[in-house]
Amino acid sequence: MSSQVRPSLRGPRLLLSVLLLSTAVLVVADAPPAAVLPAGARGLWSDGGQVARGARSVVVGHRAEPGVLADLARRADLAGRRVSAMLGRPVRALVVVPDSDAEAAGLARTGPLDGLAAVADGARVIVVPGSFARLTSTGRDVVLTHELTHVAAGTDRLPVWLYEGFADYVAYRDAGLPVGTAAAELAADVRAGRLPSELPGPAAFAPTAADPGRLARAYQEAWMACRFLADRFGDGTLVRLYRDARVAGVDQALASVGLTAETLAARWREYVREQLA
Repeated sequence: MSSQVRPSLRGPRLLLSVLLLSTAVLVVADAPPAAVLPAGARGLWSDGGQVARGARSVVVGHRAEPGVLADLARRADLAGRRVSAMLGRPVRALVVVPDSDAEAAGLARTGPLDGLAAVADGARVIVVPGSFARLTSTGRDVVLTHELTHVAAGTDRLPVWLYEGFADYVAYRDAGLPVGTAAAELAADVRAGRLPSELPGPAAFAPTAADPGRLARAYQEAWMACRFLADRFGDGTLVRLYRDARVAGVDQALASVGLTAETLAARWREYVREQLA
């Protein structure tokens, strides 16, 4: 899951207008009978909800404005196209929009979602409305694509650097952001002469008051590892490596491209220095 609202993608709260559609028909209405909704969208709220449908997405909201749901359906369609292009198969998105951040945490069955803009939860993406609303337009697309990548590609049996880095690679691949913008915190460290010493593990993705920038850097380090693999071997090999790692483990998957965990870390550190210095 995406465990931060990236500072480089923050922006002032934006007012969303009702979307004028030209390439797809989106219908925003009260939720239909449960039988015609995806399983992850059924019975969410006792007082019902609203539904917006895109070409490859379903967005279900609780007390949400029609324009918000229509905009999210358009963005979910874009995220679906981006993930589909990377994985080489059709991907459909189910996005749930709770009424509050607390309601989002309840649906995700987690503790507080402070700083999160969305989470992947089984076959659906749950938006954290307060944080999501503070993102820029590009940031919203990146977050939805990141979380949909988790939903579509899976994360089990993988090290955190690989599944978070892969999701960010897919999310940033067509976002049009310079590498130094998307990895601003890590770039600042590199320019100050502080290269990361190892690929980020689970502890690096846990927020800490002692180093508030560590979480952002952890995501950026993971992204740069997958970006290195894609630059060196191509997108297709990165996808195959990801799938192989889920089946046989990351060490065997890396061996298929002539790498070990140690050689990857060494080449990744040099790549980070070259790209961000």
